[in-house]
Amino acid sequence: MTDELATTIQRARTQGIGDMLRRSARRLGDKIAIQCGVTTWTYAQMNTICDRLGRGLRRFGVTKGDRVAVLSRNSHSFAALRFALARIGAVIVPINFMLNPDEIRFILASSGATVLAAGPDLIDTARAASATGCAVRSLVWLPGEQPSAPAAGMTTFDDLLDGDATPLGAEVDSRDLAQIIYTSGTESLPKGAMLSHEAVMWQYVSCIIEGGMAEDDVVLHALPLYHCAQLDVFLGPAIYLGATSVIMGQPAPDLILPRIAAHRVTSFFAPPTVWIGMLRSPAFDATDLTSLRKGYYGASIMPVEVLRELQQRLPDVRFWNFYGQTEIAPLATVLKPEDQVRKAGSAGKPAINVETRVVNEAMQDVAVGEVGEIVHRSPHLLSGYYNDPQKTADAFADGWFHSGDLATVDADGYITVVDRMKDMIKTGGENVASREVEEVIYRLPQVSEVAVVGLPHPRWIEAVTAIVVVKTGQALTEAAVVDHCAKAMAHFKTPKRVVFVDSLPKNPSGKLLKRELRQRYLDAPRSDR
Repeated sequence: MTDELATTIQRARTQGIGDMLRRSARRLGDKIAIQCGVTTWTYAQMNTICDRLGRGLRRFGVTKGDRVAVLSRNSHSFAALRFALARIGAVIVPINFMLNPDEIRFILASSGATVLAAGPDLIDTARAASATGCAVRSLVWLPGEQPSAPAAGMTTFDDLLDGDATPLGAEVDSRDLAQIIYTSGTESLPKGAMLSHEAVMWQYVSCIIEGGMAEDDVVLHALPLYHCAQLDVFLGPAIYLGATSVIMGQPAPDLILPRIAAHRVTSFFAPPTVWIGMLRSPAFDATDLTSLRKGYYGASIMPVEVLRELQQRLPDVRFWNFYGQTEIAPLATVLKPEDQVRKAGSAGKPAINVETRVVNEAMQDVAVGEVGEIVHRSPHLLSGYYNDPQKTADAFADGWFHSGDLATVDADGYITVVDRMKDMIKTGGENVASREVEEVIYRLPQVSEVAVVGLPHPRWIEAVTAIVVVKTGQALTEAAVVDHCAKAMAHFKTPKRVVFVDSLPKNPSGKLLKRELRQRYLDAPRSDR
């Protein structure tokens, strides 16, 4: 076979993230693909826009392999940019818009991004972050969910739309790098997880099969697209299937509820904190949620008492728990609807394209009920950490990816995440899983939300500390919480301190910021219990 023929065959076998949109447009051209604010695109329109945007990016100087960072809330333009970059072989670097300019500058410098696209309310932050110390040479203004005037002196999304709508040629190999997504950096500097087109697309297949996703879904995307959960577990599979995506910029419960009703949304994902916020909203019972059929949660395990409340108040909704992390694109295991009550609190079993074990330090499978580390093998996995061979080698020790999550396995093979290694509380020589204490406290009917952390203590080294949000109109005392826990668990697991607050700090994805809680409550009153 000649090299020319091999190249021709490879072009015919092209398989990249950008091809998912093209294929859906051929099948379902007139169907609504994206609805965001006043903007509605059919699949045919979105496909053409992505071809024009891809050509415009090339004219702008973006070539295959270039890094393009995105600092934006959810919008139709974010979605288009994602698929246009994939189509021309450029690498997207989504950035958490809650970071400060110095933190953003670190990601820009680390990734080598040459272009930074920013949403309307993040222009000043983008300019400050990219002013020095990084390779960014151009800023691009992205329109948001609501109409607004472009920022002065910046290239706009519309400026980049080339007049030539001819379909772009096939130039992407499935093994090419598609994205670099930076981890949260809870204990150290963020790491850039490199994910190829094929890793992300294998993950799409797992999501669709395990999550019961379908072409007739109407999917609400409220959680930030900079996070791989919303971007690659829900938006990507929706485009792949030809479902309709409703995109909104703010994940506030009082905005989510009317959006579900107005668009007859059938599928919605949120972390437990957002589902809890929806349940506590005065608008919940007054909103028509009868269209909703599929509910997904992740980022942390749904408290069992909250899950029961959801099933009682949304009896027609089937729920899935998706567990994973950035490095596995991000789906790893799934707890399906039929197991929600039977295996309440579990992360389920490995997804169809994932092999998962729970092991001890010798890489031996732990016995039933023993705590070990979750490790994976999967085509979903990252190719490595960008410019960090040592952390890559550590993560892939023994030919398995080491998640850093601690878990147990039951006799049926269901995995229950005990804690992140960093969240395990070491008190008086004993290990305490914060989630176990949280589950007990959630049984108190007055509790809306709770986070349990370990705080420094002269006697116990770390004191188990419960930080509690009480339901509106309810009352609760520290003594009542401690007494309740003492009756349900060992003395060393019972909170030494209870702090009552109006709300818990969360990132835009709804994940609790336990590091911030540890810093905030270092000086909370101590007890010698």
